[in-house]
Amino acid sequence: MQTQLTQLLNIAYPVLQGGMAWISDARLAAAVSAAGGAGIIAAGGRNAAYVREQIRLARQLTDKPFGVNVQLMAPDKEEVIQVVCEEKPAFVTLGAGNPVPYFEKLSKAGVKKIPVVPNVKLAQRVESNGADAIVIEGMEAGGHIGVLTTMALMTQVIPFINIPVIAAGGFADGRGLAAALVMGAAGIQIGTRFLIAEECSVHPNVKQRLLTAADTDSVVTGLMSGHGVRSLRNSFTEKYLAMERSCIPQAELDKLATGTNRLAAIEGDIENGAVLAGQSLLPLKQIEPAAVIVRTIINEASQVLAEAPDLLS
Repeated sequence: MQTQLTQLLNIAYPVLQGGMAWISDARLAAAVSAAGGAGIIAAGGRNAAYVREQIRLARQLTDKPFGVNVQLMAPDKEEVIQVVCEEKPAFVTLGAGNPVPYFEKLSKAGVKKIPVVPNVKLAQRVESNGADAIVIEGMEAGGHIGVLTTMALMTQVIPFINIPVIAAGGFADGRGLAAALVMGAAGIQIGTRFLIAEECSVHPNVKQRLLTAADTDSVVTGLMSGHGVRSLRNSFTEKYLAMERSCIPQAELDKLATGTNRLAAIEGDIENGAVLAGQSLLPLKQIEPAAVIVRTIINEASQVLAEAPDLLS
């Protein structure tokens, strides 16, 4: 399956695994890359030493290309970027901040630059400054979200951009991949479905909660402050939303939310922690190897695309 993205990253399939903070480590990234996609190690919540260790471990586990996700709001972003430039993974995805100041340094290191952007204006800005590709992430995604849906982003961003566009937010199966490719995307990024991969280190409680989730189980906290976060409904989200509706000061809301991602992902507290997950939950049916997940998605997409010309008959 050849697209601008597979050519750019030298991968078999146009599927990126999302860089999920506290979760996406070398083992998961290497498994996805070995399966023909592109795995991503998440630097979110971690220090530079951890990132270096995980990049080196991933290289021991696979000889295929993989990337690193850097959150530009992190206080140690400079150190993490330096490690990325020294260790030279195939690419880096950059979010939650202005990526342009880091482009020159990453280019000199030979690391492909793939910023995450929320609208046409910023997509054009990073393209004109030398981005190699972009990720457009709709509000259907888990974790921090923007204000536009994935469909709206694809409709409005893709016609204005010449570099590869990777669509994210709500993708969980091959039908979604086929739809994105027909829309003109060069590939998709998937996070939530890889949470139930055998190689994913997220706490087993989170995996079991995802397997039992209904299609309406995700909610968004923080919308009133303009910093929405999508996770599964639980005691934490109910308390946060009640406080939000009562106009509790933002400082109190921030205090309640601090550490809740790690609480769920690492410690397994799925009631008081934030179980970050996107809206497409029903395709999450069983825990299986990342290679099976990738193969299933590609087979589904291939079948849908093969049947698509029949619509013109």
